[in-house]
Amino acid sequence: MARFHITLRSDSLATRSLQAAVLGVVHALSFAPWDMWWLQLLALAGLFALALRAPTSRSAAMLGFAFGVGWFTTGVSWVYISLHVYGQMWAWLAGLATALFAAILALYPAAALALAHRCVAEPSVRLLLALPAAWTASEWLRGVVFTGFPWLASGYAHAGGPLAPYAPLVGVYGITLIGAVLSAALVAAIQFRLSPRAAYAGAALIAALLLGGLQLGSVAWIQPFGKPLNVRLVQGNIPQDEKFGPGSVERAHEVYFSLMSRPGAVDLVALPESVYPLPLGYLPNSVTRDLLDFVHARNAALVFGIFIEEPEHHYYNSAVGIASDRQGAQRYSKRHLVPFGEFIPFGFRWFVDLMQMPIGDQDRGMRLQPPLELAGQRIAVNICYEDLFGAEIIEAWHDPQRTPTLLLNLSNLAWFDDSNALPQHLQIARLRALETGRPMLRATNTGATAVVGPRGEVVRVLPYNKADVLDAEVQGYTGDTPFVRFGNLPALGLAFALLLAARWFGRRP
Repeated sequence: MARFHITLRSDSLATRSLQAAVLGVVHALSFAPWDMWWLQLLALAGLFALALRAPTSRSAAMLGFAFGVGWFTTGVSWVYISLHVYGQMWAWLAGLATALFAAILALYPAAALALAHRCVAEPSVRLLLALPAAWTASEWLRGVVFTGFPWLASGYAHAGGPLAPYAPLVGVYGITLIGAVLSAALVAAIQFRLSPRAAYAGAALIAALLLGGLQLGSVAWIQPFGKPLNVRLVQGNIPQDEKFGPGSVERAHEVYFSLMSRPGAVDLVALPESVYPLPLGYLPNSVTRDLLDFVHARNAALVFGIFIEEPEHHYYNSAVGIASDRQGAQRYSKRHLVPFGEFIPFGFRWFVDLMQMPIGDQDRGMRLQPPLELAGQRIAVNICYEDLFGAEIIEAWHDPQRTPTLLLNLSNLAWFDDSNALPQHLQIARLRALETGRPMLRATNTGATAVVGPRGEVVRVLPYNKADVLDAEVQGYTGDTPFVRFGNLPALGLAFALLLAARWFGRRP
């Protein structure tokens, strides 16, 4: 019988791909709930070191793909929970879909490493210029192509690290670029024989970027606006499999109304996304009356998530705000919808039909919507994973006379149980607060219900999967950070400039 022997040499592509996959797993562990920013730099440095040894752009792409598979299989495996446990998709198909999703996301780091290798032959130039620039470009593309999925973008790992003060200046992609430069500089400093000049440049870059973050931490981009608010964020902890069942409206109202009515002075109460699992027009009169009576009895403002049907059979995932000192209701409707969960991409109706997804085909809200004016503040609302898109969040600043003073996210992550999706989403919120210089309030069904300060610090957070309320005093702010003014343009422009410089200095003979 023939015998087959597989030999894995230490320098073989298979061995280096396995090493890259392990580094991808390590990279995923740098994010919440572990919050080890330094691990992100080390993992990416390891990948860059492997990429320098790749003889061709194809082998570099294989290393990037293996890294991405390890990264995303570990980091977003909670997608399986929503597909199988609550979407009731067959387990094998949900597992296959989750694996395929991770593989598609892994194409972006693969493209980054291939591009850097193809552009530049000289190793030190490729390391210090081309790889960080290509990495940043790929991360940005992942956040925009096919509506985008920027979850676990590299910069999010630094929400609580020394690079966080760069966020008001250049945003999460700017931090991604700075982190990639630091990783490359670390490789250059360690591999002194590669190029002594590059090693000295790498050491200088590390010192300059870390000191720059330290100095930026003392810059005041914002000023207080109005009086502090007494805010109450309500977490009902209603399981997803009970949210849309018989008697769900009555149960939701009983749970949430009881929690929001606890004693204590409140100026603003926020309930989660789709807190009532039906369109606003079908809400029982008794529920509407209770909500209005609460607002007037407490002399408070209330924001709650609910669907709005307008016109018939057209559904908007919305937030409704009512206040004792204003006539009528204010509204924000979600405009960045989740593929397969909130809208059906062309040709994938069959896939969505394999799941039990209530109101799974929705309409988008308008691109430019004014903040809700409640409790003396201007509140820019975003719903669920809309807060992944910093460039869209700052569009709430489109009217200079009505710029937001607070951010509010309404979410329902019960689709993902107590998985890492909850702390990861809180970490994302920290970057939005840093970028805009605004506190981010988060009202969720199961977590993370939290108050995030304007410097990205978590002021208070409720335990996950527990019915409770979070009471806190929150100050609104005014003033524009550079990121609010220019968005991602500086970070992307710098990445493009680095690619051009790499092409110039490292062009082939």
